[in-house]
Amino acid sequence: MRRWSGWRAASLRAVSEISVVIADDHAVVRTGLKLLLDGEEGITVLAEAGDVVETRRRVSAYKPDVLVLDLNMPGEPSLPAIPELAAATAVVVLTMQDDPAFAREALQSGAKGYVLKEAADAELVEAVRAAAAGRTYLNPRLGARIAATPPEPSGPPDGLTEREVEILRLIALGHTNTEIAERLYLSVRTVESHRSHIQQKLGRTTRAELVQYALAKGFVST
Repeated sequence: MRRWSGWRAASLRAVSEISVVIADDHAVVRTGLKLLLDGEEGITVLAEAGDVVETRRRVSAYKPDVLVLDLNMPGEPSLPAIPELAAATAVVVLTMQDDPAFAREALQSGAKGYVLKEAADAELVEAVRAAAAGRTYLNPRLGARIAATPPEPSGPPDGLTEREVEILRLIALGHTNTEIAERLYLSVRTVESHRSHIQQKLGRTTRAELVQYALAKGFVST
C-alpha cells in the first residue's frame, strides 16, 4: 500500500510539472534563466532556442506548457510571431523593452505575460506559473503606465496600424530604415515593408510628404 501511495504521489508530481522552453539569443542569459526556473519546484526547462525559427521547432517538438520569449533576437522579429506561438503554448515575453506600446502589442497578440529582464529574478517564476494556469501577468510598473496612457479608442487614422504610426513618426524624426530597425528590434526588410504600406495607404511617396502628414496629424511636433 505504501509503495502504491508513493508511486501515485510521484505520478501526481510529474503531471503537475510545468514544462518550459526558453528562447533568447544570448547563451549566458539562457543558462541563467534555466538555473532560475529549474531551481523552482514544479518547473522543468525542456529546451532552448536562439531565434524565432528555432523557437518554432522547439515548441513543435517539445510542446511546452510555457514559452519564455525574448523580443530582441536576430533574424525574424519576435512580436509578429507571437500569435502563432501563442496558439501552441502560453507565451511569457521576457525583454529589456519597457515601452508600454510593446507590452500592449505583445498582450494583444496573445502573450500571457510580459516581464522585464531587470526584474526577472523576482517576477519570471510568478509569470510562468500564472501563464501555465491560464492567467495573465504584467510587470506592475508597465501595467500602471499602460493604464495611465490608454490607446485612442478610434485607432490610428487612414487605415494605419499602431506599428505603422510608430514607424512613420520615426521617419518624420529623420531616422533611416536601419536606425528604425535597430530601435524597434525589427529587420530592415520588415521596416521597408511597413514603409511601403504607409506610402500606399497615404498616397505619399517622398519623405517630405510623409513628414508633412506626420506634422498635420500631430505624430511629431515642430
